[in-house]
Amino acid sequence: MLTRKQYDLLHFIHDRLQRDGVPPSFEEMKDALDLRSKSGIHRLITALEERGFIRRLAHRARAIEIVKLPDSLEAASGFRPSVVDGGRAAPGGAPSAPGETAAIELPVMGRIAAGTPIEAIRTASHNVAVPAAMLAGRSRHYALEVKGDSMIGAGINNGDVVVIQEQATAQNGDIVVALVEGEEVTLKTFRRRGATIALEAANPAYETRLYQDHQVEVQGKLVGLIRTYHA
Repeated sequence: MLTRKQYDLLHFIHDRLQRDGVPPSFEEMKDALDLRSKSGIHRLITALEERGFIRRLAHRARAIEIVKLPDSLEAASGFRPSVVDGGRAAPGGAPSAPGETAAIELPVMGRIAAGTPIEAIRTASHNVAVPAAMLAGRSRHYALEVKGDSMIGAGINNGDVVVIQEQATAQNGDIVVALVEGEEVTLKTFRRRGATIALEAANPAYETRLYQDHQVEVQGKLVGLIRTYHA
């Protein structure tokens, strides 16, 4: 349970990370929460860190990483991934299943960078079973394995498998698969600013990258996530 001030500060930091790709300064936090001194911000930051909501990165100025969000703030942020626990491998290689849920096989089209872009993904490597309820209507879907940590603030970790609804358009705030200059593909939050497109990370260690409209091609929107835990 967070106090009102702790919640407000977490909300402010999250909004700034989503907008600018970097956290606010302590002075900006102080002004936003109408506090008289930075010492109050230091106490709130320490409390959020102790409760596991944020992490401070050593030896880096203004380096604050959001680890998790309260349910109410996740819902308000516009993205709350549908996460499926892949479980551990059962004898014979079959994945353990918590229940008899209808599943659909999707092609895993290789790895996608949640960091700096990697070369474009063109062919499927294998299939993964995805709950039918995770998929949107009759739209085409595919899956990608995440490589990198630039989207950890959105709950997307290295090694996760993301489920993508194939589409060529996006709204501001959507997490998308973006093909950059026809050669590189990445997973980022989409923001349009006039003729400029910003691809935002959810990790303050990565800067927001700006491109001209013609340099970015949206190839799909994130609709779900599958995480497998290993012993």
